[in-house]
Order: sequence, then structure tokens, then C-alpha cells
Amino acid sequence: MGISELRRAGLAGDPRAIDSLGRDLVRRGLLSRADAARAALVGRQCATSPDRILLAEGLAREADLLDIHARHHNCRRLDSDAVARAELIETGLDPRLLLRNGAALLRDEHGAPRLAHDGAGNPQALRRLLPDDLARARPIIAPRAAVQARVAEIHRETLRDSAAARTPEAESCRTWQGQGARRMGLTCAALLVIGALCLAFPLGVLGVLAGWAAFTLLIATGLRIAAFVAAMAGRDAPQVATAPAPLPRVSILVPLFRETEIAHALVARLSRLTYPKCLLDVILVLEETDHLTRDTLAGIDLPPWMRPVIVPDGQPRTKPRAMNYALDFCEGEIIGIFDAEDAPEPDQITRVARRFLSAPRDLACIQGVLDYYNPRQNWLARCFTIEYATWFRTLMPGMARLGLALPLGGTTLYIRRDVLEDLGGWDAHNVTEDADLGFRLARHGWRTEMIDSVTEEEANCRPWAWIRQRSRWLKGYMTTWLVHMRAPRRLHAQLGARKFWGFQAHFIAAVSQVLLAPVLWSFWLVILGLPHPLDPVVPRPLLAGLCAMFLVAEVMTMCIHAVTVSGARHRHLLAWVPTMHFYAPLAAFAAYKALYELVFRPFFWDKTTHGLSVAARGRARSDGGVDLAGVKLEPGHEGV
Repeated sequence: MGISELRRAGLAGDPRAIDSLGRDLVRRGLLSRADAARAALVGRQCATSPDRILLAEGLAREADLLDIHARHHNCRRLDSDAVARAELIETGLDPRLLLRNGAALLRDEHGAPRLAHDGAGNPQALRRLLPDDLARARPIIAPRAAVQARVAEIHRETLRDSAAARTPEAESCRTWQGQGARRMGLTCAALLVIGALCLAFPLGVLGVLAGWAAFTLLIATGLRIAAFVAAMAGRDAPQVATAPAPLPRVSILVPLFRETEIAHALVARLSRLTYPKCLLDVILVLEETDHLTRDTLAGIDLPPWMRPVIVPDGQPRTKPRAMNYALDFCEGEIIGIFDAEDAPEPDQITRVARRFLSAPRDLACIQGVLDYYNPRQNWLARCFTIEYATWFRTLMPGMARLGLALPLGGTTLYIRRDVLEDLGGWDAHNVTEDADLGFRLARHGWRTEMIDSVTEEEANCRPWAWIRQRSRWLKGYMTTWLVHMRAPRRLHAQLGARKFWGFQAHFIAAVSQVLLAPVLWSFWLVILGLPHPLDPVVPRPLLAGLCAMFLVAEVMTMCIHAVTVSGARHRHLLAWVPTMHFYAPLAAFAAYKALYELVFRPFFWDKTTHGLSVAARGRARSDGGVDLAGVKLEPGHEGV
């Protein structure tokens, strides 16, 4: 609960608990005594500084707070322009460490070293890492954002390159760089061999493909049924008791690229979050070359707990590289991720934070439920919603209960910051950095848990856009499997038998099923009583058995879809479940596109277009815009 909520509830804090900062603000007439007492009350419930509380509530200006800190430290204060002109002293420290601390060594007009920071934090840990002559440097007070910007400017190349190579090389696909000729050679050789085999033994090749398709179908169906049963058995599990305050600080990364259509709606949605704003650190991650989105955000009055971070242009131009760069600007102990079109439940971060506080240390990651807010837009959106509901509400929870490693979703994902940094952040070259991160967590002994809190996002409702998005996911799946299977014995030792074989079952079956979908569809010829190409070499009873297995798998999948969407939220989709059979062919097209790109463009990030249905969360205006009046904003930020 923040000061605004306390005020509305008529609650007042103890005036005797007001700290020195609050007393100074009261004396200068910049803050009422009642609000200073309420700020002290909030401070006892939240693990953050009084500055953050007052700034987040809009009760103090940053300049006034910096002035007070300068007086307390008996030193000067610099404004943002002065910091931008100041000479940065080379300390030999990793610049990422300076960014995390929001501090830097500057040289004043007399040539003396000064440790610049905002006065709210404690720079003693940083001083202990400095050489003796610099560790004794007197402080100088400056805006944290300005100090970080100066560090980022001076160390631009270092920070840019480290963002692309943060993950250990053994667990990254960046080693594929410069191997285009080798990939082409292997691909041509494989195509020649396959072509020759098809010419020489056409029925034999088809038989092998049909056998593998049937085997992976059996594995995929078995895994799906096991996860479904486990999920149904766990639906009535008791809720884990939550831990009391103080709550931790949470940083949310929101990568944006060419998102001008929904930038305003994004700010409005995030403003609905009920987590104490003094503990919320939302970073809008922007690409340096994306001037449209940057200009759009420049025209929005962002609340104090939301700020942009500009990522220097570089390669690969991917979401994980951008997040790696922004990670060191974060202030939180927990790192969360939202996408540009996301609409999380207001209390989601509170639930996640309390679960982390009460959970064992081995719980490093919490994955929320993703759903769509435009399921009625068209048939494709309906089918996509059914698929997502089944994955996030049934199959993933079931896989977690089975003790399997989870391929994470790219949003509504929360992870302990220290664990993420120890793992080396995200693989900047993997286009499904989320699924890859899930298995890297499992490899290093960390556990992921699902939480029943929903984030709504936009269902991709145009066929070509859907295929492009799915091809990126499938290419990332292929990449993730190839990277982690470089050393199978080591992977088995790290994951254990259950998670290792679960990894194989999930990734191999998922990719094989979409690549060999036309082979499976050929079984409809037998079902319809038509000749099948394998009739000369495969007994009809065996073909009939394979067809029966194919039908059983289809029926079981439809039953799982139907049970998942039978609740009040998705009941309107039940009639569309049978049409999922016609939705599957799109994935086959995406799979061939993914296979092509795996060879020719392995690091290409095929951007998903957002904002196709942003009016689903607001009221469409006659001029084509969106009325966001129905979205409640924080006090002091009534307009966006």
C-alpha cells in the first residue's frame, strides 16, 4: 500500500517515525508532516529508500531530494547537463558494476576525483573495489539516470559487446557465427544424400519417415496425456502460505521495437499494477535506431517508476541482446519481463514477490499464464487462444508437476536477479531465448514454478504474421536442442534422467511433428479407403493400425483442448475445438521456413507485429484511435 492509498483510507503514520529526509522536506515546506509520516510507514513495509517512496508517489521532485542529500554530505550537486560534460575517470572496474550501483568516478573542475551518486544508495561496496586513492574520493551528488547515461556513453562499445556475449560460450549458439559456408556445405551434402535415397528407394524413404512420424506422434501424445493427468490431479492442491512484508524491489523489462501503435496503451496497462510503485522499476528497452518509438514515448508523461533505456545498435539485433544490455540498469532483486502488448492482472507482481519470499532458495523462476484478449477477432485468433490456453493452463503445469524442465514463455516471466546474472543472462543469438533459459536454469539445478496469474496479450490473427512468428519459435527450438545436445553426457548428468528424456521428448517430438505433418496427413487416404503410397511395402493391417493411432492421438488432443476451454472464461471456444485439425497445417509452413532460416539466417529475429487489435482493450474512436479513458492511472499521472 502506498501513500495515496493510505491517504484515501484515512490512515496516518507516526510523526515520531519521520526520518531526517522527511523532516528536512517538511521544514522547507516541500512535504506535509502527515505525508512524511505516511512515507515512514510505507518504508517499514517496503525494502527501499525514502527517496524512492516520495518520487514514486509524486510527492517530491528529484532536484529537491538531491539538494538535501548534497547538504547532508556537505558536497556539491551536479545536474544532468554537468554530468554529461564531466570527465569520467577510468577505474578498471567492469562498467556494468558502475551501472548497477548508479555511481561513477568523475573529475571536478580542480582535477580532483569525486564519487558521483544520487545520495539515496550506499556506495560503500563500490568504494571497497576501488584503488585506495580513488576509494577516498569525496562524494558529489548527481541524478542516477544521468550517471548511468554517462557511464553507458563512455563504455558504449564494451557494454554493447558484452550484451551480445554474456552467456557462456558453451551454452550459446553464437559460436555459429562465421560458419555459414560450413552450414551450406553440410546442407548441400545432406540434400544430395536425401535426394539420391529418394530416387533410389522412394518407398523406403517414405516408410522411414512414416515410421519416425508415427513414433514421435506416440511420444508427443504420451507426454501430452501424462501432463494433462498431472495437471488435473494438481488443480485442487492447497495454496502455499504467503510471506509477510517487506516486499522486494522488482524490475520489469519491456522490450519495444517499432511499437508506436500501442505505446500509450502499454503505459496505461502498467499503471494498473497494484504493486507498491516505490518498489517497481519498469524499464522500457528501446533500440537506438527505433526513432519512431523513441519519439512516441518522448511525448508521453511517464510516471517516475518507468524509464527508457536506449540500447546501442549492434548485432544481433534481437530481444535477448537488448535485455542483456538493460539488465545492468535494473535496480530490482527480481527481474520480470512483459511484451509490448501485455495486460497483466493488477496484483500479479505482488503474488509473485510474496511467493519468492516464501519459497525455498532453489525456486529461481516463476512463469505466469498467458492468454489472449482478442479471441473473438477471427478463426485464427480463436484457434491460437485454444492452443495457448492448453499450453499454459494444462500442459505446462502438468509438466512442472511431473518434474520436467519447462521451456519458458517470453513474457510474464520472473527470475531472481542474482541467478540470472550467474547464468549469463539470455543468449543474445537464440531467437527463443525464453525456452533456452528454462533449460539452462534446469541444467544448473534451479527450479521453475507456474503461478495462476494471467497476462493478456494479443493473439496473432493474420496468417502470414502467424507463420512468421511460429517460424521464429520453431527455429529457436531447433537451435536450443542443437546447443544443449553438444555434450549429451554432460547434459544428462546435469539434468538427470527424467528431465533429460523429457527434454528429448518435448523438443524432438515438437519439431518432428510439424516437419513431418504431410506424412501423417497421408493416413487420411487409408481412413477414406483410398490407395496409400506405402501399400506395396507395408501390410494393410499395419497401415490401419497406424491410422488408428493417428485418430486416437487427434481425439485425445481435442479432448484435452475441450477440457481446458470448458471454463467460464473460454467456454465460447468449445465449438471451435474440432477446427484445430485445420489450424495445424499452418505450423508445417512455419517449420519449413524455420528450417530454411536455420541454415541461411540463424540469428534473424522475425519481428511480430503488435497493435492489430489494441482496440480490444479500449473503445475505438471515430478517428481510428483508441480511447483509454477506462484504464485507471496512478494519481498524478491522469493522462498519457
